[in-house]
Amino acid sequence: MNNTTNKEDLLGIAPIPKLLLMMGIPSLLAQLVNLLYSMVDRIYIGHIPGSGADALTGMGLCTPLITMVIAFSSFVGAGGAPLAAIALGKGDRKRAEKILANGVTLLICFSIILSCIIYIIKTPFLYRFGASEITYPYANEYLTVYMFGTLFVLIATGLNTFITAQGQAKIAMFSVIIGAVTNIILDSVFILGFNLGIKGAAIATVIAQALSAIWVVRFLLSDKATLKIIPGNMFLDWKLVGTIAALGVSPFIMQITESFISIVFNAGMAKYGNDLYVGSITVLQTVMMIAFIPNNGFAQGAQPVISYNYGAKNNERVKLACKYIIGIAFGYSFIISIISILLPGVVTSIFTSNKEMIELCRRVMPIFMSGMLVFGLQTGCQQAFLSLGQAKTSLFFALFRKVILMIPLAILLPMITKSVISIYYAEAISDAVSAITCGLVFMFSLKKILIQKR
Repeated sequence: MNNTTNKEDLLGIAPIPKLLLMMGIPSLLAQLVNLLYSMVDRIYIGHIPGSGADALTGMGLCTPLITMVIAFSSFVGAGGAPLAAIALGKGDRKRAEKILANGVTLLICFSIILSCIIYIIKTPFLYRFGASEITYPYANEYLTVYMFGTLFVLIATGLNTFITAQGQAKIAMFSVIIGAVTNIILDSVFILGFNLGIKGAAIATVIAQALSAIWVVRFLLSDKATLKIIPGNMFLDWKLVGTIAALGVSPFIMQITESFISIVFNAGMAKYGNDLYVGSITVLQTVMMIAFIPNNGFAQGAQPVISYNYGAKNNERVKLACKYIIGIAFGYSFIISIISILLPGVVTSIFTSNKEMIELCRRVMPIFMSGMLVFGLQTGCQQAFLSLGQAKTSLFFALFRKVILMIPLAILLPMITKSVISIYYAEAISDAVSAITCGLVFMFSLKKILIQKR
């Protein structure tokens, strides 16, 4: 039995706490490093002398379209990888490999379609949803370069989860580290060395994602992978695509609705405030990413532990894994939120030297981040639902927080109060209500899920 197969077998026999750390920590670290893609860009851009605040706002205006791109990678990665892990748990390696190959084909198709759509809509989109004559040039310059790397972004992020699904969390982590380190180095070269500003940040990101994509594909074609890309399996099996879609639609909607939220927030800030308020959303959403992305990364890394044991009908191991994942997710989110609430000015100064922006964020960050105190509960439960193949339940909570609560509140509250500040409250209220509801539903439904046939 080879080394990679032994790693796979560990999912069913190793102690749960040790296994979760072994699987989750590399994924968490990978997401922390991945977070640097956005953070380093924004730190460099936000501190450009004279135009830093406007350039940072322009970059933030691109967030909805960039998030849409990432949503399609989640559709394939988060939809296909748990299914592949479940298939491995059942010993059906042929099905797992076919899921992976169909995922590759979907990502290539999505990249072509999305690049064309973004090119057509970017100018009217940016002006309609928050851009001004001052901030549009920065947004347009960044997005024009970024869309040339759409294929690399989709491949790097969409296929990395398939590496984790076969128990190779460290390999998945290295793919992210390679891209992030490259991005950090090239940011300083292009932004500071060549004085390319926001365009330099976009070029650095595209090159970095290209290197990550090459690393991921190279591994999945190598003999080191137990779950490999088989070219003959890349012809789309529409029944299998439907199965991937059934599970992938939930994380897809979770991502795509983040895009809608950014659109609503940016438009609201522009209508009831000004460019400064639009820029504050860029800062606040970056801080929220610090609380959410590494947390989500740990839960995603630990997903194969739940999925494999669920497929193998090891119910006690499933319950113990869920307990640890949810507890860790809650604790991390709580700690990051406390720091941002108590030290908002210090946190904001990391991203900009503009005094007006720092003062605004000092006032509104405690409001915006208060719901994140408990949101780790939803992060853990949401990933557990996905690991257990519960697409409908996971989809409901993806919709509940953002579509049912947050977007309506962000639209209605400022209409009622006539105050731009109420938009920040929409985030906090939605996060808290949704997290508590999701936690209660998971607690009462887990036993029923485990006794279902599978």
